[in-house]
Amino acid sequence: MAVLNEEQTMLKDMVTEWVRDRMPVTAVRGLYDHSAGGKQGDGAGFDAEAYAEVAAMGWSGICVPEEFGGSDFGTFSLGFVLEELARTLSPLPLLSSALIAVSALRLGGNAAQQSAWLPLLADGSVVGTLALEEGAHHRPEAIALTASAVDGGWRLDGIKRPVADGMGAGLFIVAARSAPASQTADGITLFLVPADTAGLTREALDQIDARRPALLRFEGVTLGADSVLGEAGNGGGLLTALLDRAYAGQAAELLGLATQAFETTLDYLKTRSQFGQLIGSFQALQHRASEMFGELQLTRSAVEAALAAVDANAADLSALASLAKATANETAHRLSCEMVQLHGGIGMTHEHDAGLYLKRARVAEQAYGNLSFHRERWAKLNGY
Repeated sequence: MAVLNEEQTMLKDMVTEWVRDRMPVTAVRGLYDHSAGGKQGDGAGFDAEAYAEVAAMGWSGICVPEEFGGSDFGTFSLGFVLEELARTLSPLPLLSSALIAVSALRLGGNAAQQSAWLPLLADGSVVGTLALEEGAHHRPEAIALTASAVDGGWRLDGIKRPVADGMGAGLFIVAARSAPASQTADGITLFLVPADTAGLTREALDQIDARRPALLRFEGVTLGADSVLGEAGNGGGLLTALLDRAYAGQAAELLGLATQAFETTLDYLKTRSQFGQLIGSFQALQHRASEMFGELQLTRSAVEAALAAVDANAADLSALASLAKATANETAHRLSCEMVQLHGGIGMTHEHDAGLYLKRARVAEQAYGNLSFHRERWAKLNGY
């Protein structure tokens, strides 16, 4: 697929080695007992110490301009970092903070906002995330949280749920309705809301993949005029740009998850004996393996095209982002099922990794739009 330059190759090798040594799949198992205490049970839903290590290596600043402490290495480079982390289901908020929150400030932030927040996001001292969803399904334009103009600023009232990595975030990019309620992009405003803002509370939500998104309650949250990201009442375009990046980044994670699920399953087919011979010698299973391999290659092509389109600011970015997310959703769904089925009885146990991949795949498929959402969006963008 894509040919990496020398710097990208070095970064990829570094990520692969770190993930293998520091964040094996066993690390995610600790998240299944939130009451255990310690760094895995502190309620954040991710390992804060591990994220500090990631930030120290510069990965949280890959998309941050050099003047703000980042490397400005591009979304494509961050994409294969996300892919490698997902191979071991590493529960780190890199997608939420290093891609989505950073992109929000780069695309919509003024000089003061960028100076205040980008260095903190780059060095990992603050985790940022997008607070968009308000229901069970991804509906970017169905925003009910209200933003009312008050003297010198704004007042926010409503809820957001689920907010990815919200229990450990220090900064929220909040999408609110600042014009009369509707189901369109008109009247949307994005706000920068620090987690310690008065009137903002959060509570943890549990997911089957053991990560802990947040439910945010905004009860008379008062913000200054300088909290508006971009243009008040005209944030629909900025939100779309952020979501295109979120779609591509989440697709990269799904690709990493699916790739590892395939490789683990393939190794099992090569070592498991039944009826006196390796099960990988059965033609029917060989056909299933070859189909999975083909789907992975198609998915990689779609994901890399979307990531490259982000860096190139391509006109067809939205269509490529939805194509990548739809393809990755479908591939991860199938390969996580195949992983369980081809491992047989042991694949159904919690002690085996197969179930962890299936659970994470189901959550990531729904995050930022499921298969139906992106198929429909792609069709509309292409005039169907």
